[in-house]
Amino acid sequence: MELRQLSYLVAVAEEGNFTRAAERVHISQSGVSAQIHQLELDLGDRLINRSGRTATLTPAGEAALPHVRAVLAEAEAVRQAVAEVTGVVRGRLVFGMVTACTITPLFSALSGFHADHEGVQLSVLEENSEQLIARVRTGEIDIALVGVAGDSPEGLQSFSIISEPIVAAVATSHPLAGRGHVGIASVCAYPIVTMPKGTGIRTVFDQACAANGVVADVALEAAASATVADLASRGLGVAILSESITAALSGSLTMVGLDGVPSLATLAFVWGEHESPALRELLRHFRSAFSPPPLRPNPGASSTSEG
Repeated sequence: MELRQLSYLVAVAEEGNFTRAAERVHISQSGVSAQIHQLELDLGDRLINRSGRTATLTPAGEAALPHVRAVLAEAEAVRQAVAEVTGVVRGRLVFGMVTACTITPLFSALSGFHADHEGVQLSVLEENSEQLIARVRTGEIDIALVGVAGDSPEGLQSFSIISEPIVAAVATSHPLAGRGHVGIASVCAYPIVTMPKGTGIRTVFDQACAANGVVADVALEAAASATVADLASRGLGVAILSESITAALSGSLTMVGLDGVPSLATLAFVWGEHESPALRELLRHFRSAFSPPPLRPNPGASSTSEG
């Protein structure tokens, strides 16, 4: 029994497919299959059901998986202990981010981390926020940038980078254009264009509808905020987006504030209880990228101090 065989088993179990698992661990599909077959011979039972289109765990595989994860976690802990003594940051990090993310400082931070720590294998994947949070909880993802309604997910550490209201965005010819604020019920009198379930903005909107006892007619969904805005600008419905996104995409759209929304849309990094040296370094880059810049004194103004 070898550690690489155990890691291949986890990859197949999580991907549900030998081809995707092989791509993830950077060897051929036949190599993954052969190593898992050898592991099955060593353990005396089949671990993967290969009969269907999706690779699934057998009862023996289900029983083995938690122990396999524990062994791999202990092996990683050994590596991290040595890394902390030597000061060399190595290992593998999986970073998840919300679909269609276009935040420039995020990409700059990832690039800076990669340049500083070439010994860390960094993988990046996109999913909706609910999926990302679930995978952070299971340890499949080390850290993720997610959108949530209000507070960060319970049981996870977090670092929020923005927390703001959701708003409605309508075409300039829409009946709601020119209204400063409207209630949720007024907005839901029209078709809604917004993000899919599982995203932070959609969760805030759905919670607001439930709190106000109204049912929204969600006519169109899109994962990218620019697409949501474009559909609304063409008169296909009222876009529900965050305040800053709407301001950035303004042009053919008019922003309308929403009353009766109890939660803010929050964008935050979330991670588990354990922080490896590599994760701590990645967090340092993220905090540096998203911390507010220091105030610069105005040479023409007098200095004051408030205690």
